[in-house]
Amino acid sequence: MQITQDYYDILGITPSANAQEINQAYRKLAFQFHPDRNQNNPEANRMMQEINEAYATLADPLKKRSYDLPLGHSAITPKFKAGNKVTINKHSTSPYRNHAGIVDKDPVRDLFRFWYAVRVEMNGYPTIVRFAEEELDAI
Repeated sequence: MQITQDYYDILGITPSANAQEINQAYRKLAFQFHPDRNQNNPEANRMMQEINEAYATLADPLKKRSYDLPLGHSAITPKFKAGNKVTINKHSTSPYRNHAGIVDKDPVRDLFRFWYAVRVEMNGYPTIVRFAEEELDAI
């Protein structure tokens, strides 16, 4: 993948921006450059296309990681540390989705993501399960 534009510069955010900050930046710029507000302005139309492309990439966690890797932004710190309370989000394929848990120890990193050992209690029995970072949300 050859990168020709810096999506972070287009949206005016840093590589460490969270999903809420990405969404806020997109909404602000989309309002400013929307074609209905800038009729007969080809520059605004071009900017809106760039903003949409940047948002489509940075709003999706998997696309964002593959975009960040060649730029060297993959050195971002993990979201959670040992002892943090988390929930397994609804996008997880685990039977523990929508359950709360506690990160058991510091994460392990592979080439693409951080992995967490999470202590989850189900039916009165504690279990430690491994989850990828994008499967977890902070409580």
